[in-house]
Amino acid sequence: MSTIQFPSPQNHILPHQIMFTYPQNSSGKPSSLKRVMGALFGLAVGDVLGVGVGFRSGDYFGDCPVTGIKKGGTQSLNPGQWTDNTSMCLCLASSFITKKSFDPYNQMVRYKWWYKKGFLSSTGQFFNINNATRQALDEFCRRQETLKKAYHMNTDEEVDDLSLEKIRAIKKFNLKCGSTSTTGSGVLMYLAPIPLFYFRSPKDAVNYAGRSASLFQDNIKVLDACRYYAALIVAAIRGEKKERLLDNHFYEDHRSWFEAKELHPEILRIAQGSYKRPRGYEDGIRGKGYIVDTLEAALWVFCYDNNSFEKGFSDAVRLGENNDTTAIIYGQLAGAYYGYQQIPECWLRQLYASSLIACVGHWLHLFGPEQSPTEQESPKLRPKESIPAKNHQRNHQKVNDITPVSNETQSTSKLSNYQLLIDIPYTRTPHAEIPNNHHATTTNNSQFRYPYPDSILNTDFNRYQYMERPLGHNYNGSSYYPTIYSPYRHYL
Repeated sequence: MSTIQFPSPQNHILPHQIMFTYPQNSSGKPSSLKRVMGALFGLAVGDVLGVGVGFRSGDYFGDCPVTGIKKGGTQSLNPGQWTDNTSMCLCLASSFITKKSFDPYNQMVRYKWWYKKGFLSSTGQFFNINNATRQALDEFCRRQETLKKAYHMNTDEEVDDLSLEKIRAIKKFNLKCGSTSTTGSGVLMYLAPIPLFYFRSPKDAVNYAGRSASLFQDNIKVLDACRYYAALIVAAIRGEKKERLLDNHFYEDHRSWFEAKELHPEILRIAQGSYKRPRGYEDGIRGKGYIVDTLEAALWVFCYDNNSFEKGFSDAVRLGENNDTTAIIYGQLAGAYYGYQQIPECWLRQLYASSLIACVGHWLHLFGPEQSPTEQESPKLRPKESIPAKNHQRNHQKVNDITPVSNETQSTSKLSNYQLLIDIPYTRTPHAEIPNNHHATTTNNSQFRYPYPDSILNTDFNRYQYMERPLGHNYNGSSYYPTIYSPYRHYL
């Protein structure tokens, strides 16, 4: 089955150039697919919205809303280019799509590719890394040298290709490469692929969320924060109402999803509603780097976003300090609950390599394992009065009733009932263009045609789904690699 042809890191292929096909069949409901895609797009949009405004104090923003995607950041990124957080999310997702299971060694290899080779970077180069991640990846590289000796290998390519079984055969080899003392929120920012892949099996989602975090930060607060947030994302994808997600008894009602040991007291306090402070910033909510503060901030934003992505992302950024982190973490849960349709269309259109992100969502949704027999029923929830519905359900529409982002960007497959978020083709004269130094110079065509055969609305899905489409090429076969980014274009 052809999926996404994730490139070798040696080839330095940019995300918009990756070849992919959409799935032929669906094993789930379209509503859950919308939410899976919503979580990925929510993460990526939170990432790009945070570019240029990160690490500013809450007082800097005042009452001014965040109105759109801007350029900036440490790498002077153009509007829509994402940072290390989306790159690491895609690294994790690519492991699930390739291995179709939880393979921590393969995950670390792909993170290393990003770190060393710029794998799945929006610029083609590695940039932005926190100290905990850097130290863990450096340690992983050192430990790979022991594998080379054990298996008489000479190259990184050989050792990177080792199976998890061979890794486990080396008894003293430990994949947990991080510190037990770090409590940053880095691992929470690219968590989404785990609950998206395992949403049909909540126990696995919660378990693997903690195990994945332990590769970089083997601290109980960090692990439990990831486990709890994964449970919220799973519940959102499975269709639970917002008041249930925010209920002070959510953890108790979903206790069967967690292991026997109770959550760390600081995470449990959040699960019991410590973030419910209406004035937010004035009440001490801060988007700091400490994972407890970050989790609290993201949940505060979700609690008081009035069911609006614009308000949610604006509030996340205005909390200040690590505001980009707050926006990314909020975006995962909000996207999983609202679905991608409620993310403003103009933000989705500006997002770099949006088609690749959409396709990743489709394959995560398809390849995730089925429910185990013990998880066929959702937890039985009793009514709670801790969160009045009027505070959280105003103007809320069911996900299935939400108006799509654009009637031109969505189509229902006769074969699989999949609803696709796909860039539409059209020909026009480009608007004012912004040079992008990360691509080689090419001839500037006066007419630019997006690399899709026909509008998906006018194309039979049976014909469309078998076309492996190299992003960055015209449909007629001629090469065209964009040298510019423009706020007026779909990014490919």
